[in-house]
Amino acid sequence: MFGRSRKNKEDAAATRGSVETERTSSAEGKTSPPAVHEPTKAQIKRATRIRRVFAFITSFLLLVSVVFLILVELGNTSKKSSILNKIYFIKLNLANIIPESVPDAFIVNSIARTLGLHDFYQVGLWGFCEGYNDEGVTDCSKNKTLYWFNPVQIILSELLAGATISLPSEVSDILNLIRLVSNWMFGLFLSGACLAFVMIFVAPLSIISRWIALATSILTFAAALFITVASVIATVMFIIMRNAFTSVADLNIQAEIGIRMFVFMWIAAGAAILAALIQIGECCCCASRRDIKTGRKRGSKKAWVGGMSPADEKKAAKRGVFGKKK
Repeated sequence: MFGRSRKNKEDAAATRGSVETERTSSAEGKTSPPAVHEPTKAQIKRATRIRRVFAFITSFLLLVSVVFLILVELGNTSKKSSILNKIYFIKLNLANIIPESVPDAFIVNSIARTLGLHDFYQVGLWGFCEGYNDEGVTDCSKNKTLYWFNPVQIILSELLAGATISLPSEVSDILNLIRLVSNWMFGLFLSGACLAFVMIFVAPLSIISRWIALATSILTFAAALFITVASVIATVMFIIMRNAFTSVADLNIQAEIGIRMFVFMWIAAGAAILAALIQIGECCCCASRRDIKTGRKRGSKKAWVGGMSPADEKKAAKRGVFGKKK
């Protein structure tokens, strides 16, 4: 009786020992995952070179946009600068406002000039300049925030000083529309220039992570949107204004668009749009510093010559002895 009990205990102990031996051997047979090594600063810098290049291209494009926006802002603001005086949205030539078909047209035009009517008027973002064909620009209005061009007011103040004229309701509605659109154009140009200037220094932060790239792309897109919308408004408004002035049959008004101003503002808009597209692309393309450190992406292959990137080490850790995923 006592012998049988002792034998059962020995058999149970042997069984437990064999099970523990199998567990130990099984645990020893498993390959431990390789440790993920922290990349060096040089490796991170080399792996994110493409992203860094695109970030600095963004800053350069924004710098180009700001430079041309400054020219748009400063255009037609000083009578002393022969360069800035050539940058305007539209130029109205009233030297021969009375057509030659009208009797004594030359005398009437001379009287109009004597009374104060200038030969031409140029419109900028902050005001207008006036002058004579034989003298050039003689005077510019004071710079005014949210300026809008009101030709009726200018004629009344110079040709009919102190006079008041009751304008038809259609003309008043058109002037109110010009004022509203001009105010929007002014605000968008100024906001776009300020935001683009700030983003010159903020855009390179997109190298750090994709979340930062998302924020910089939104702000860069906003700057591009402001500049582009302002350029569209200016283009449409002044082309319509030119056609309206030249279509008056009873008056000989010549109007021309300022080519330099239009070229400058559309270069600024194009550069801002390209910068926004690059920033948006960085949200999904090119490895960031955080991607390299966490092993999500390997970046440039040249950064890992003779070694494995954290991304490759993570992939290796997920595979078994025979290369199969666990």
